[in-house]
Amino acid sequence: QVQLVESGGGSVQAGGSLTLSCAASGRFSSVSAMAWYRQVPGNQRELVAHIVDSGATTYRDSVKGRFSVSRDNAKNSVGLIMHSLKPEDTAVYVCHMLVRHLGGYIMPYWGKGTLVTVSS
Repeated sequence: QVQLVESGGGSVQAGGSLTLSCAASGRFSSVSAMAWYRQVPGNQRELVAHIVDSGATTYRDSVKGRFSVSRDNAKNSVGLIMHSLKPEDTAVYVCHMLVRHLGGYIMPYWGKGTLVTVSS
């Protein structure tokens, strides 16, 4: 069983910074793609940042230049550094990973999410 556990959420004033982390645990071979999504109640979950095993990254337009995603393959973890936070960044941030199992097949996993609240 693979579990993803996020940490680092919290409350911050506009203009502040937060760092999120997510680590995968369990029995598996490796992690392919890693990503951070966010969701506001009543809205669809949206992709914030994505990083593949080569290290290539993509970001949604509204966070470009402010957020930075990184990964540590040795620790099967992904991080998200968020600067210049805005009230509209307030959401539950959820970690997502495509995990490669010992049998070679790949499965998606989600964390439970961590709340980020940005006050004006």
